[in-house]
Amino acid sequence: MALFLVATLTGLTLTSCEDEQTYAEQKKAERRAISAFISNGTLQVDSELGDTLLYVEPIKEITEQQFEQQDSTTNLADNEYVKFASTGVYMQIIRKGTGKKLEEGETTPILVRYTEYNISGDSIQSRNTNAYNIAMLDEMTVSNTSGTLTGTFTQGLMKFTYSSAQVPEGWLIPLRYINIGRQTDDQEIAKVRIIVPHSSGQTSAISNVYPCFYELTYMRSR
Repeated sequence: MALFLVATLTGLTLTSCEDEQTYAEQKKAERRAISAFISNGTLQVDSELGDTLLYVEPIKEITEQQFEQQDSTTNLADNEYVKFASTGVYMQIIRKGTGKKLEEGETTPILVRYTEYNISGDSIQSRNTNAYNIAMLDEMTVSNTSGTLTGTFTQGLMKFTYSSAQVPEGWLIPLRYINIGRQTDDQEIAKVRIIVPHSSGQTSAISNVYPCFYELTYMRSR
């Protein structure tokens, strides 16, 4: 009996190590995929119509310190993205947008248009910017509690696709730096591009360990 217990415990230990190693390998593969994406970018074309769906040039990475020195902006001419060391998220601000930043203590509904590109799979995985899903505008309720941002999807394609109301952490990070307002004739809403590792991603990315690239616009709901 004692020998059986030792053998069983040894087997469990080996299995545990194997599982941990597998996850470590998945994370290593994810880092390689992100590195290749930064170096090479991507061009995604509609196979039927020939239209360009997503084009990302090779990316220039800047530090948070440089980002702050540039008044929290990224140089679009150089295709700069700031890397946030604590999360591994990369962000490019295309437009800071109209309106004002989300204030401390504020809770507000925000409307989002997005394109989601699976970096490891080299494919557009989900988007509500095409004619088929144009009505599936994503709405999330976001709260700023003592500087901590939390969000819940109330409707839209992301909630439907991933059967989850959880807003990816990566989607919330830009809200610290952009304005949330309404589109007007002479002022455009905020637009960003982000690289999101699985740990800050949607539920499928978290479970399957893959990074995504997003192009996002944020607009304050009425």
